[in-house]
Amino acid sequence: MQIYLFKNIQVVNEGKTETKDVLIKNGRIDKIDNQISTKADAVEINGEGKHLLPGAIDDQVHFREPGLTHKANIYTESKAAVAGGVTSFMEMPNTAPPAFTLDLLEDKYNIAAQTSLANYSFYIGTSNVNADDTLAANKFKDRICGIKMFMGSSTGNLLVDNPLVLHRIFGESEMLIATHCEDEKIIKANLQKALDENRELTAADHPVIRNEEACFESSFYAVQLAKKYDSRLHILHITTERELQLFTNMIPLKDKRITAEVCVHHLHFTADDYERQGNFIKCNPAIKASHNKEALWEALLDDRLDVIATDHAPHTFDEKNEPYLKAHAGLPLVQHALPLMLHYNRLGKISLEKIVEKMSHAVADCFSIKERGYIREGYFADLVVADLNAPFTVNKENILYKCGWSPFEQAGENGAPFNFPASITHTFVSGHLVYGNGQWNESKKGERLLFER
Repeated sequence: MQIYLFKNIQVVNEGKTETKDVLIKNGRIDKIDNQISTKADAVEINGEGKHLLPGAIDDQVHFREPGLTHKANIYTESKAAVAGGVTSFMEMPNTAPPAFTLDLLEDKYNIAAQTSLANYSFYIGTSNVNADDTLAANKFKDRICGIKMFMGSSTGNLLVDNPLVLHRIFGESEMLIATHCEDEKIIKANLQKALDENRELTAADHPVIRNEEACFESSFYAVQLAKKYDSRLHILHITTERELQLFTNMIPLKDKRITAEVCVHHLHFTADDYERQGNFIKCNPAIKASHNKEALWEALLDDRLDVIATDHAPHTFDEKNEPYLKAHAGLPLVQHALPLMLHYNRLGKISLEKIVEKMSHAVADCFSIKERGYIREGYFADLVVADLNAPFTVNKENILYKCGWSPFEQAGENGAPFNFPASITHTFVSGHLVYGNGQWNESKKGERLLFER
């Protein structure tokens, strides 16, 4: 493999930003020092004015393969991820067919091994009727990121609401259980109440139908189950101020048995944006009133919320452009998540060190990922170069999602395309320069994530 030497680059890692040289050799970080010289045939990268970050790790994406590839596939979405500085992803089981068995799960790993430009892992799914298959994954807990459980409304047969199954999974899983928490009964009651008003529903009704109560009651139930069985619970995409009381910052992340994720769109959009964006910001759980957004930011910064992710969930333009009740829920986000956080850094909302903590370090710690998520000697060289003074505007020409659109196309002032203040210039995956200054080298694919469990 090619050897690379970064000279005089600002290394953002483990709470500090320092000017360093960094040597990459054999796919790993070989040396970090103030001055490095090498006799080897190294490609030297001038880092002056640039920042070196550990690659972001996205613990929640939907890349739609197999079965839903008219929306996306592992190749297209991993390419978008790499362009946005995401070097590893963990993908959800609600494909077609759902990844309910080890054989179906391994099919996805085989596709990724051939096509993914980023490192990868896949959750095994669970339903009301497949607990045996789900728990069979325990013996591969060092090679599978976790179990995904929809404890609320979902598509197909992924909803788990049978108490016997819930107690069994929480009681017997040796793996992390990642939950989507919304209470189905509350959602159905809210929907019926809205339908009884005999009017056309719009996207603005979404946070009323899928309201704070639906989220809290389901998250509370998940926490109670986890405490009963001492399960390793990770609640995905927290959206409400009320749910934050379920989480703590009083113990270190590595000692937590219950952790929580916040997604970039819930840190950026509010219910006020439905008027302009409509179904194009419809997602589950819903984007809610602005006081929730402010509470999420506070909890992120004080460590009650542990990681930042995307819940990248692409749908075609036509699927989003349907009337509200038919429009699919989900946003494509993985290419623009890290640039969005760099935007908030520019605004003074979050430090670079905190971005790296929440998008890289904490994800690696939360999932016990082996030798990734940090800029450390001996670790895999999953690295991102950011130019904080290279703005770009989202447009059709630079969107890499297969669906071809982004909610940021009209998220700027007065509905204009959003202007990001910083760009990702280079992305290294396991020491391989996949993306550099707009050029691609797809000759080496990403690697399967391993877990120290």
